Amino acid sequence: MAKNTSLYFRIVEGRNLPAKDSGTSDPYCIVKVDNEVVATATVWKNLNPFWGEEYTLHLPMGFHTLTFYVMDEDTIHDDVIGKISLSKEVIANQSKIDNWLNLTRVDPDEEVQGEIHVALEIHRDAKTTCLRCHVIEADLAPRDITGTSDPFTRILYNNLSAETSIIKKTRFPHWDETLELSLDEAGECESGSVILEVWDWDMVGKNDFLGKTPLIQGWFRLLPLGNTEDDAGLEKHRAACVRVCLCMCVFVYVHVC
Repeated sequence: MAKNTSLYFRIVEGRNLPAKDSGTSDPYCIVKVDNEVVATATVWKNLNPFWGEEYTLHLPMGFHTLTFYVMDEDTIHDDVIGKISLSKEVIANQSKIDNWLNLTRVDPDEEVQGEIHVALEIHRDAKTTCLRCHVIEADLAPRDITGTSDPFTRILYNNLSAETSIIKKTRFPHWDETLELSLDEAGECESGSVILEVWDWDMVGKNDFLGKTPLIQGWFRLLPLGNTEDDAGLEKHRAACVRVCLCMCVFVYVHVC
C-alpha cells in the first residue's frame, strides 16, 4: 500500500438487523480508521436500511484497522448493534471482496477508546503531601451521534477524586489542567494506584464511560470499563450484515457486504 493513501468507500445497505426498539431499530453507521471517524445519516424504524452514502478517508501511514459500527440511535444512549473490522493486511492483500459479511458483536474488552496525555508528580513539603496530575490533552473515541463527545477527566486515588472541566463537542480535548489530591500521609501516597478515567458528559441520563488507565506519566491507551454490551439481539439475528464498497487511490477495489 502507498504511504499516503485515501480510501474511498460507499456504505450501501444492511439487512436483517436486530430490533432494539419495540420491534424495530433506527440504524446508522460509524466508520473508523483507527481514531478517524465518519458517521452516516440515521434510517428511522427500519431493519433493512439503505444508506447509499459515499466518503473518502485519509489512511495514516501506520493505521491498523478499518471498522464499521452499526448503531441504533436513541434519545438518551445509542445502542451498538454490531461491527465489521478489516485489518490493513486484508485491505492490502485482497483486490476485491464481493459477498455479504455478518456483523459481529462488539466486545468492549477489545475496544480501544483512545489516548490521553498526562503528567503525574508527588509534591511534598514539611506539612503536606500532594498528588498532582497535569491533564494535558486526549484523542478519544466518539460517543455521540455527531461523531464527537463532551469529555471530562477524573483522577482517583484510594477514596480521593478530582475532575477536570467538561469540554463540549470534541474528540480532541485540550484541558491543560492540574488536578490535586491532598494526601494525609507520605506512606499512604506510596501505596495503592492512581487511576485516571475519561467520561462523556450527557445532559440527560448517565454519563458514558470512555476509558480508564493506571498512571505514571506520558501518553496512555484508554481501556474500557468492562463488557456490559447487551448482545442478545444480535445473537438472535446471526444473518445481520452490512454491505459497503471500498476503493483506494491506488485503484484497488474492495467490495465488502
